[in-house]
Amino acid sequence: MAQKKKGLTWFINRPRVIFGFSPYSQMNFIGTLCVYAAICKHEGVPLRFPGTKAAWECYSAASDANLIAEQHVWGAVDARARNEAFNVSNGDVFRWKHLWKVLAEKFGIEEYGFVEGSSLRLSELMKDKGGVWDEIVKKNKLQATKLEDVGDWWFADIILGMEGVLDNMNKAKEHGFLGFRDSNKSFINWIERTKAYKIVP
Repeated sequence: MAQKKKGLTWFINRPRVIFGFSPYSQMNFIGTLCVYAAICKHEGVPLRFPGTKAAWECYSAASDANLIAEQHVWGAVDARARNEAFNVSNGDVFRWKHLWKVLAEKFGIEEYGFVEGSSLRLSELMKDKGGVWDEIVKKNKLQATKLEDVGDWWFADIILGMEGVLDNMNKAKEHGFLGFRDSNKSFINWIERTKAYKIVP
């Protein structure tokens, strides 16, 4: 085992589901939901919740990408964070049944929600939609992308298929990190960012 370097310290943060803007990444969750909504709008179909009833109803926690970055900076410069691990979440809770309405409104979709008894998976719903996405990109003069570039369906299936995991920020607060975000505003912000960069219409 290598000798421990004098003065070397470490810091770990543990986010929940991340609300952020990360096109082309393997965990582009908000972007994936936006692409799904854009396809539903284009085809004139309801924005159905592609997850479980438990996920639809339960309380969940999220971590805003900028809040995670703030905690990284704090962890690098504040002595109280040395050799410690911290949760990093927005500090509130949300329910998908509420945020789904926000997503529908942002894409001008009137009919949306969870269908009782349904068992939808985005990885199945979207597997033949490459041509539809090409039409959307061309019609709306979006950035030239392929569906597989902007939709991480497997990851969304995992997130929307499980009950929410909650945490608390007490330890981080006790050590001096007081950052927080409003999850509803965070969700809206990253949808608007995805639209602003012409990933979705």
